[in-house]
Amino acid sequence: MPIPSPLALLESMLLARALDQVALELRAAGHGHYTIGSSGHESNVVLGRLTGPGDPALLHYRSAAVQIERARQVPGHDVVRHIALSLCASAEDPMSGGRHKVFGHPALGIQPSTSTIASHLPRALGIAFAIERRRKLGLPPLYAADAIVVATMGDASLNHSTAQGALNAASWMAHQRLPVPLLVVVEDNGLGISTRTPEGWVAARLAAMPHLQVFTADGSDLFGTYDAAEAAVTHVRTRRRPALLHLRTVRLRGHAGSDVDSVYRSPTEIADAAARDPVACAGRQLVQAGVLDDAELRTLEERCLAQAREAAAAAATSSRLTSRAQIMAAVTHPMPAEVAAGSERPAATSAASLTLAQGINATLAEALAQRPEVLIFGQDVAKKGGVYGVTKGLLDKAGPARVFNALLDEQTILGMGLGTASTGLMPIPEIQYLAYLHNAEDQLRGEAATLPYFSNLQMANPMVVRVAGFGYQKGFGGHFHNDNGIAVLRDIPGIAVCTPARGDDAAALLRAALDLAWRAKRVVVVIEPIALYHSRDLHRDGDGAWAAAPGEGTAAFGRARRYLVAPHGPPRSDPAAPALAIASYANGLWMSLRVAQRLADEVGVEICVLDMRWLMPLPLDDVLDAARHCGRLLVVDECRRSAGVHEAIASALLEAQQDDEALRRVRYKSCSSADCFVPLGDAANLVLLSEAEIEVAARALLDGPSSSLRG
Repeated sequence: MPIPSPLALLESMLLARALDQVALELRAAGHGHYTIGSSGHESNVVLGRLTGPGDPALLHYRSAAVQIERARQVPGHDVVRHIALSLCASAEDPMSGGRHKVFGHPALGIQPSTSTIASHLPRALGIAFAIERRRKLGLPPLYAADAIVVATMGDASLNHSTAQGALNAASWMAHQRLPVPLLVVVEDNGLGISTRTPEGWVAARLAAMPHLQVFTADGSDLFGTYDAAEAAVTHVRTRRRPALLHLRTVRLRGHAGSDVDSVYRSPTEIADAAARDPVACAGRQLVQAGVLDDAELRTLEERCLAQAREAAAAAATSSRLTSRAQIMAAVTHPMPAEVAAGSERPAATSAASLTLAQGINATLAEALAQRPEVLIFGQDVAKKGGVYGVTKGLLDKAGPARVFNALLDEQTILGMGLGTASTGLMPIPEIQYLAYLHNAEDQLRGEAATLPYFSNLQMANPMVVRVAGFGYQKGFGGHFHNDNGIAVLRDIPGIAVCTPARGDDAAALLRAALDLAWRAKRVVVVIEPIALYHSRDLHRDGDGAWAAAPGEGTAAFGRARRYLVAPHGPPRSDPAAPALAIASYANGLWMSLRVAQRLADEVGVEICVLDMRWLMPLPLDDVLDAARHCGRLLVVDECRRSAGVHEAIASALLEAQQDDEALRRVRYKSCSSADCFVPLGDAANLVLLSEAEIEVAARALLDGPSSSLRG
């Protein structure tokens, strides 16, 4: 079948090529900063014609022609100007606001991504899943009934574990006849920078994926590429099943501006690639078909280059980001004051006391009942209720469309969360153990946290990630089940991290996390201390002092919870000023409260114990205020010494001492677990922080006078 308006396709290809040329010119003149071009891949232009703004797209960095052609469907959209602004990191770039060179725009249905080595594929799968799941849940559709998701990638990226995981997950879903309208396009130019893709590898690898229909096209043949892409798009639209388009392309020029490809490519190889130049080949095809003649082709080429250069000249003199505040404004969405303040209220005296696990379960059930958009998924979370039974019974309450098991792949679990979140659902994915998060942490850092940043807050993927973590499981599991490091999470700009320790904390913090996600568009990670899931007692067996009745409302964002531990006998000092402040969280809180009560009874003093609850951001004001009033501060950090929070608190205290006379007199100590993996069996107790160590540090502070920071 003839291509409708083939001249427009050629023009989009020429504009993409011209933008590659001006990217090099801008860099040479000191105005541009990004030179990974689309040259040789322009036949992907057909995807911009065959799909539209109603089809979510996540594009490879060589997909300029897709965006240019899709922009024709949005009247008044000056896509060449927008890409030129992006090349110059201009603050006027309507997508990222000058933060990076990205393809994308909300009006075009293209989500921004950059330097993607397949990390966007799990998100794309999640969006495709969500399009159909919203319909199944009876929620208002965001897209047309036949909408599909398009994700493009390079051939070298096909070897990445993220690509293999996402394609395997798509195949896994298709095997179960779950509707997943996803088209993945592998743009195969045979090179991963200088590393060659083995001949025939891409075709063989794609063919090995069960249930994924493979379509193939030669990018040097515009008409053949259009036919193959049309067949692939039609397959996904009508059958609601995932498919693959293997688009054979070439790479012209080096990988990027600093890459000289003649170092590793022979003159013959470079000449062969030039002979398959998709723009030149498409021009010849259209001349032969009588769409235009040679003179008209040259005129079109000149006009496209002139248009790109005019846009580049304007972009070169456009405004730039000029302050730290401007750049950071897109790290997180603005937070409503009432969300930050929280609304936590204690439970009625008649309310039942719950364990941590019971409090989490009750709050998740509450969320499912109150918000039809909530999804809970992860490995074993459905009928089994998770490894520790925390989600038990939720499947019966909400049904399998909202509470379901995921396949064993943390990248897919988090990517599904991101994709469903970007379609207006409220995912609560579970990662089974904190150590397992490391298999997929780039889905949080490289994908979740960057979407608001690269889109200048125009797009978001808010979700609440539940992670079972920390140690103290009485020798069970070794380091994979007792991971006690959170540095990787505290290193991600924009996300929030909290950890509940008791049943009432679970309710207040989980509600706050959902509020942050729903109303402030945040990604929140909730780390749940496994060892406390089913604990009821605090000081002695049977005392029931750790179980608590969840109250109402939400915890204040970034604020600590205060416990005042008084002696059972008469105090021996002024009770208006506690003798010691202990700041901790999770298992450390449980241990600290036990130590505090023993010392309070023995020494006859009051001790202030702070549950920091929020690990990102830390409640530094609350901690410093407690230190100021007590004169002595002990930080009990159950994480590894180099992977916890005590260093941040010590740094904040040092800085605050410069301007605060009271803080200069504070005596400070910290204790933490060893910088070591947790071994199996009783040996775990040799590297994990112990109550005895906490007590020794607390006694040292109580026995000595207040002084400046030395710990």
